[in-house]
Amino acid sequence: MKKTSNWLWPLALGSLWGLAELIGGGTFYQNNVPLASVWLSAWALFLLAVARGVVNEPGSSTLAGAVAALFKLAYAAPFYCHLLGIFFLGLVFDIAATAFLKKEGFRPVRAMLTGAVSAYGGYALFAVVITYIVRYSYWTAAGLPKVLNHIFVGGSLAAVTSLVLVPLGLRAGARSESALAVRPRRAVAAALAVIVILWTAGAFIR
Repeated sequence: MKKTSNWLWPLALGSLWGLAELIGGGTFYQNNVPLASVWLSAWALFLLAVARGVVNEPGSSTLAGAVAALFKLAYAAPFYCHLLGIFFLGLVFDIAATAFLKKEGFRPVRAMLTGAVSAYGGYALFAVVITYIVRYSYWTAAGLPKVLNHIFVGGSLAAVTSLVLVPLGLRAGARSESALAVRPRRAVAAALAVIVILWTAGAFIR
């Protein structure tokens, strides 16, 4: 298992994801930017990959997603559908990474597969739950066409971006993990500093 101190980095990167959702999400949706969720998901998948490169352990990606959702909940209006989407993407990435990213080193095809499965799976899980279980009126009113569009249009675009961003993120995370091992005390201090700075920044941006 990776050093316990390294688990601070999924917290830090999850916080960075939350800040991006707070700033980018608010800006994109307020200005009706096309495919806003795809741009946010692309950034999220990159950060999830970096975090997984640092701590390639089951649960680390779910933790990052939970932190990102908590960050947005703390500093933005509680749009629970957005929070579900954030958490589900982290959860599905965790499942895919646990299945495909074994310990034998970096494999580009496995990295790309992890990204694509995470994109489609995260989008599908969110669309089905929000429409047919939570039954949020915005989604139930549009019905199956909106669900299919979300999965096969938004999900496909996110999957395409993940083919590049997830391998890049995993390599960056793995290299960072090697560097962190050289100076573990500095690594802990840096992670804690990043977490404090990001959560403080969120309080001023809200």
